[in-house]
Order: sequence, then structure tokens, then C-alpha cells
Amino acid sequence: MNIFVDADACPVKDIIEQEAVPFNIPVTFVKSYAHYSPQKDSATSNTIYVDTGADSVDYRIMLLAKSNDIIITQDYGLASLALAKQCTVLHHKGFIYSNTTIDQLLDSRHAQAKLRKSGKRTKGPKAFTDEDRETFRHVFITVLEKKTNKHPTRRENEM
Repeated sequence: MNIFVDADACPVKDIIEQEAVPFNIPVTFVKSYAHYSPQKDSATSNTIYVDTGADSVDYRIMLLAKSNDIIITQDYGLASLALAKQCTVLHHKGFIYSNTTIDQLLDSRHAQAKLRKSGKRTKGPKAFTDEDRETFRHVFITVLEKKTNKHPTRRENEM
């Protein structure tokens, strides 16, 4: 099992890296060259850079992902593809995509795009909060425990 992160605008990269360590699950951050950083990868993760073209990150993740992997993305299209590949897919706000909800999310995205194309203004996403971070952490740990049947001891600074 691997964890692949659509990392261009992911605000929970630190949580993903930190919480995957006790489970010994490799983490791969996939970013476009537009988000290049000279910072070295940590000992527990690696980064793959791809062309800056539309959906290049999505295509690379789908090329690498296998059934049972964990994908973290806010992109509904990538989530849909990953679900079809039998991956567990999480949004950084702490919800798990499912085959039951993905059609509604894609329909909503399409309707919003149509409104924007016709000249109407639409609201953007709500600001990412500390509560969202903690919700993601909780859901992510729960997914890791369920997929690995492990319950690692929590670090003392989290108690």
C-alpha cells in the first residue's frame, strides 16, 4: 500500500507525512514543476515533479496508483478515477470520497463551471481552518488503522 498526494495545493502535507510514519506506509507527493522546491525530501516521503500541463499531476497519480492505495486530493475528477481503481480517496478537509457521493460532487462542479462560463460569479471554497486540519488528521488516522489493522501508540506530545 502507498499514499499518493495531489500536492500542488494540499494544506495537510505535514499531517500526512507525520501520521504515515507509525504505519510504515510510503508517501509520494506529486507536484507540477510550477511548484518546484529545492527542499530535500524527508526520509519518510518522496516527491515526483511533472509537467505543468492541465491534469499532469492527476495522470501521474493514476499511472502509479494501484488498488488499495490511498489518494489525497481535492480534485473530484481524480477522486472519481481513483475510486474506479479501488483506491481509498480522501479530501484534505477530512471527508472520504465514495461511489455514492462522487456523482453529486461532479455534477455540482459541472454546474458551477457552467455558471462561470455564462459570466456569473460563484463562491470559492471556504477558508481552510484549524478544525479542518484536525478533522483530516482524525479521518486519516482512522483510515490508516482500518487499512493496516494497526493501532500505533500515539506520541506523548499528542496526549
